[in-house]
Amino acid sequence: MNINLSIIIVNYNTKELLKNCLESVFQKIKNIDFEVWVVDNASLDGSLEMVVKEFPKVKIIANEDNVGFAKANNQALEKVNGKYVFLLNPDTILLDDNLKKLIDFMEKHPKTGACGPLVLNKDGSMQRQCRRGFPTFWNSFSYYSGLWKLFSQNQWWRKTFGGYFLLDKPDDQICEVDQLSGAAMVVRKDLLKKVGLMCEDYVMYWDDTDWCFRMKKAGWKIYYVPLTKITHYGGAGGAQLHAFKNLWYFHHGACLFYKRYLASNYFFLVNFLYYSGVWFAFGPKVLFNLFKKEKTIGSKKPS
Repeated sequence: MNINLSIIIVNYNTKELLKNCLESVFQKIKNIDFEVWVVDNASLDGSLEMVVKEFPKVKIIANEDNVGFAKANNQALEKVNGKYVFLLNPDTILLDDNLKKLIDFMEKHPKTGACGPLVLNKDGSMQRQCRRGFPTFWNSFSYYSGLWKLFSQNQWWRKTFGGYFLLDKPDDQICEVDQLSGAAMVVRKDLLKKVGLMCEDYVMYWDDTDWCFRMKKAGWKIYYVPLTKITHYGGAGGAQLHAFKNLWYFHHGACLFYKRYLASNYFFLVNFLYYSGVWFAFGPKVLFNLFKKEKTIGSKKPS
């Protein structure tokens, strides 16, 4: 059998979420020859035993330590057989059987390196992280300051201050974007030869941004293709177990990406303001999370 799609799910102590995700994968994916890889980062909740018992077709990579999201994905990327790779978080649920439409889109558009579906929050609203612009200084300022939320019905405002979430583009139409969410991203395997694997300098967060940036730099196009829908619970899995460490990873990753790819475009004062803004946001988030049962790492997802 020729495998057309390889699905990679990185798991860390998300047994029940992983089970629900795998059930949706095997129930909803139609008319595609696919394989599923679960890379487990030393879970202690019986995740591996559950997969072996209930999903015997799934291929497993069992790590003795938590090696992080990027490295775990790379372990599977080096072994998969599919023409396309679908990165999927364990805290996701496929809502329909239209995933093949994303593969068909990639087939019809050979210059497309990656595409992503419409991703929804638990409450059914759009999870805007599923299609984004790059975090330039202006996009980051508009996002972190909350300006993007104001006057959301004004088209000029959406285009001027909504660049990070591409608010000037329709939510229900296919469009070219800068980056997708690593929670649900279909990637053409051939691009690995030129772009390489995910960057392992990021333990968690920003690895998808880095990968998409390198795809675009290498000449590949990236598209948001809302022809299939997925629910992403967001932060409901392993991120909660080491929330404060993950807060550090998130903000450190933001600075790492900016320094690596964007800082050279600006003069010193602008870069100083960017780094200061990122770490200024870090402090209040730590304090805020001290008093919350469910921690927020990046942006808060509606429940």
